[in-house]
Amino acid sequence: MYNHESLAALQAQSLKMQSYIRRQTFSPEHEKTLRRFSSWEVSELIFRINQSTFRGRLAADPDLPGGEVEEDGRQRWFTLQEINELRRKMKVNRASLMPKRPANKRAIRVAISNFKGGAGKSTVALHMAHAAALDGYRVLVVDFDPQATLTHAMGLHDVSEELTVWGIIARDLVHETDRMNAAPRAAESGTAIPQRRLPASVRDLGLGTLRVTDFIKPTAWPTIDIVPSCANAAFVEFASAQYRHLNPDWSFFASVSRYLDQIPDDSYDLILFDCPPAIGYQSMNAVFAADVLYIPSGPGYWEYDSTTSFIGQLAEALGDLAEGFDGSFPTGKMALPKAFLDLRFLMTRYEPGNELHRAMFEAFRKVFGETVAKEPIEMTRAVEQSGRFLSSVYEIDYRSMTRETWRRARASFDRAYIEFRDCFQNAWDKVEETK
Repeated sequence: MYNHESLAALQAQSLKMQSYIRRQTFSPEHEKTLRRFSSWEVSELIFRINQSTFRGRLAADPDLPGGEVEEDGRQRWFTLQEINELRRKMKVNRASLMPKRPANKRAIRVAISNFKGGAGKSTVALHMAHAAALDGYRVLVVDFDPQATLTHAMGLHDVSEELTVWGIIARDLVHETDRMNAAPRAAESGTAIPQRRLPASVRDLGLGTLRVTDFIKPTAWPTIDIVPSCANAAFVEFASAQYRHLNPDWSFFASVSRYLDQIPDDSYDLILFDCPPAIGYQSMNAVFAADVLYIPSGPGYWEYDSTTSFIGQLAEALGDLAEGFDGSFPTGKMALPKAFLDLRFLMTRYEPGNELHRAMFEAFRKVFGETVAKEPIEMTRAVEQSGRFLSSVYEIDYRSMTRETWRRARASFDRAYIEFRDCFQNAWDKVEETK
């Protein structure tokens, strides 16, 4: 017989193995570090300029970062900080290398979500975050998934559940309840508005006093921060149901949106959500806070079936919430019914030579039309290896395999990212300017 104690013992045994895996995957100090990038990568893959032009600029301007030179003197290697300094100081044909970023507008928020486990949500989130960082953008990732795959891939472990999305939701409950209780005590009808009381078990957590920055942690990438997740945050679904009972007037699904509204608009350029494979309190917070909804799906029939179910149940959930609330929020910048600035279906694990995959890709395009991303993410050996080692293709040193294998995998993600970038850049045109 197996009970909760048996499961706890199995988890303890697994946690011991995790420390071994970390030693094999990350540095000896158990901390993930970001590698340097070669002058070939910087010039042709990041800045997209000729190598000789890049080397000429470095030789002509001693104030530019010179990187670290290999022993044989043939190749220079640059940190991401140095790459960003080069981006700020260099121009090519009088054009700036800085990424497109409209002034006086907040960061674009993208939710990567679907029902199906294994559809590639965390892989897509990780690669798009890294590609955007290499493109010069400042990124915040929010891990809504209690499996915490993205958190671990970003190099974070031993995360406290209070500093996850669950903490943000609980903090919002306290703030919103206090705001409601501080409102005028009588309605227009003269009927007194009841006081909402939160039990000591919620108040004593102290989450109401946490600052916005307390939830945000740095990663190995200097221009990527994260609101992490952890396995203990799985009980957020149970806790949130209890919280709704404590204050039925609380717009629980707007918690993360209100939290993000408190972050200065110029802190980040892009905010990415990695959602759990379910529609619940966490995923609803993600989609309500998102400007753009990105839906990854594998190339099989079951993935297509699951994606169809996902958008159907999401539509029902959003419709029910739109009818259940009056559409106005005294705090935050959200309105009902929820509308996305853009929507995309992205095929993952795609094999161009597989007839079934090609047929499913065409089926997606026939059903979902222009909302299907034109560039699927291909399955390659480098992609498989990145998953095993909790790293993106961008983090893997191309010298660890044949350059052609690595470059093919990177090219697939690069094409998908360029389409992704066009999507969130176009969304900026629809976002109102901030004062």
